[in-house]
Amino acid sequence: MNDKLKACIASLKHLPGVYLMFNDKDEIIYIGKAKDLYNRVSQYFLRPQSGKVAKMVFDAKYFQTIITKTEKEALILEMNLIQTHYPRYNILLKDDSHYPYIALNVKGEPYLTIKRNNKDKKYEYYGPFPSSRSARGVVDLLNKIFPLRKCNPLKKEPCLYYHLGQCLAPCINKIDEVQYDDIKNKIKDFFKGDSAYLKKEYEKKMIQASNNEQYEIAGEYKKIIDYINHIEIEQNVEGKDKKDYDVFAYSNRDNYLALSVILYRGGRVLGKNNFVVEKFLETDEQVADLILQYYQKHPVPEQIIINDSNIIDILKDYLDTKLEMVSKGHRYELIQIALENAQNALDEYYLSPKIDENKIALLDELGQILNIDTPYRIELFDNSHLQGSNPVGAMVCFINGEPIKSMYRKYHIDYSEGKDDLKSMKEVIYRRYKRLKEENQQFPSIILLDGGLNQIHAAIESLDTLQINIPIFGLYKNDKHQTEGLIDKDGNKYKIENKSLFFLLARMQDEVHRFVITFHRDLRNKKYKNSILDNIQGLGDKRKEILLRNYQDINQLKSASLDELKQLLPKDVALNVYDALHGEEN
Repeated sequence: MNDKLKACIASLKHLPGVYLMFNDKDEIIYIGKAKDLYNRVSQYFLRPQSGKVAKMVFDAKYFQTIITKTEKEALILEMNLIQTHYPRYNILLKDDSHYPYIALNVKGEPYLTIKRNNKDKKYEYYGPFPSSRSARGVVDLLNKIFPLRKCNPLKKEPCLYYHLGQCLAPCINKIDEVQYDDIKNKIKDFFKGDSAYLKKEYEKKMIQASNNEQYEIAGEYKKIIDYINHIEIEQNVEGKDKKDYDVFAYSNRDNYLALSVILYRGGRVLGKNNFVVEKFLETDEQVADLILQYYQKHPVPEQIIINDSNIIDILKDYLDTKLEMVSKGHRYELIQIALENAQNALDEYYLSPKIDENKIALLDELGQILNIDTPYRIELFDNSHLQGSNPVGAMVCFINGEPIKSMYRKYHIDYSEGKDDLKSMKEVIYRRYKRLKEENQQFPSIILLDGGLNQIHAAIESLDTLQINIPIFGLYKNDKHQTEGLIDKDGNKYKIENKSLFFLLARMQDEVHRFVITFHRDLRNKKYKNSILDNIQGLGDKRKEILLRNYQDINQLKSASLDELKQLLPKDVALNVYDALHGEEN
């Protein structure tokens, strides 16, 4: 133990707070909270350690502490600091978004939408659901069953849903408030679990349509019945008390820990989520830490069930809710279901490819291959345009091998610069690192570009102007146009032989490409929808999207003949589009 560490330990207080461990490069490698800073931090260095903790203690050259008034303050500060610095030894849940709610508007014509929080008082909320997909499936079902308003904002004429009998067309009809209240009450009953009458109703409709030889309609009714059955199967374990609660269970295997949470709202299962992480702390401490992380982004229910008294003792100081252990009855069955989910999550993890097994080791290997320090923080850039139109750039950030989406950035590029890929790269690199330098923010360990030598030199030119030195490499392709390895500024190539490392880099490359292409497409969609096409009779959003898929910008569309447009649109609408485009020129 060095003298600096000894001095740090001697200065520890028996108070709550947060501690930050630093390596020999003054980088934060771990952030933790403590009820008693002296007892918690000193044990790292005064007791023998093993595994990952031993490596962290070896890397730690000194630490700093921040004293707080309470343990809860320490928890909040710890989470904020982790989300700012992303230390390499902190285990974080791979869950960076809030669970979605289904929201029903309180006033006016009823409609359903997906919300990421439940704060807006204009809506009543149901959930949270474990994924957008599950929430969207329920919304799609209810939109088919009930004549809810689908358009937002309202259009000036009835849409397709009105003709399908799935909307009352408030755009042209004055709907009785009593009729709206009836629809809303039926939706509320559905969320309370009353769906049996709907199934019977659609079974009658299906039989009647089949008897009338309307087999296509009968098939649609059958799909609705199947989806109602699917929801009932997913929610086949119902609580008798109709309360809101979460059930947690965990399982250990080797050096990994799986935590499962099942969400019950109104006594019904809304879904589950599993997390598999590498073990770092004592089991009860790490499980409690993961649960606290989970509730940083998700609402705390009126009750939490977990069968471990040690974990409950830790959580009760931080969570203002009822924590319960159970040993028999219906809720004990729920614990067993959660435990099976945790064990199954470990089974799936061990059977899956091990790209995620040890990203830090892969990054260590990458640093050795490139002869640089381990690149814990990697930023990747890509640009996109179509014949110079709507040029954009994008950056994605990976820390410890994980995408940090809150750090992603988008860049609009000047049209004249966008015609030149090298100038675009220079502009984006300059803007990104000029800002980081001015705000005294952390630079990445390495920059990766989806391009060759010319792109690298363009990026280096921008860094030289800013007097910043960051290693830059390009992802080069073989003669089959497949990514093969990395190339440096001098043209030296580094072929990646380790498949796990190769797939990790390929995942990063795919992510920056996806992000920039999505940004470019959304920008084109927005410009297309806010163009001369807005005021053309008969041309709605869906028909605009058809045009967008076939003509990438307004100039290409103007070059289309009337006969071409008639192949995509009704004749009268095609004529309206052609006249609008060429009338503008005249």
